[in-house]
Amino acid sequence: MNGLMKREHQDFYKKIRADIKKWLRTKTGKENKWAEYLLLAPDLFHLLAKLLTDPDVPADKKVKLLSVTVYFISPIDFIPEAILGPMAYLDDIALAAYALNDLLNSVDPKVIRRNWAGEEDILYLIKTILVNTNAMIGSGTWQKIKKYFFK
Repeated sequence: MNGLMKREHQDFYKKIRADIKKWLRTKTGKENKWAEYLLLAPDLFHLLAKLLTDPDVPADKKVKLLSVTVYFISPIDFIPEAILGPMAYLDDIALAAYALNDLLNSVDPKVIRRNWAGEEDILYLIKTILVNTNAMIGSGTWQKIKKYFFK
């Protein structure tokens, strides 16, 4: 990534982290059962951006990772952040986990682990997110998202 992309990546990372932390201090945020997943959004975005520059990630997988990264940033979304606030990152989180799980079929898990900045085990998190996706965003919405991104 060039300098401008790195700065934009850092700015977006900081923005979503700050937005989510602020929301989690509200009554609604404190009571939200998906709060622990929402806190993963900035780290998952960071992971996607890092994997895009990793030489061990196949080009065809980078295309998928790039589409998910753009989805994170885009204001046009199946569950828009402008309307629902940080809760709307749940579809981004689910999509990131789905793309990362797909990547695991092509690369050594070490590739994902070495790019992960979070504290938890990323492979466990991917599986846990996928198990809970239907409950987090609704199965109908999830099926539409998967169909759109992974035809």
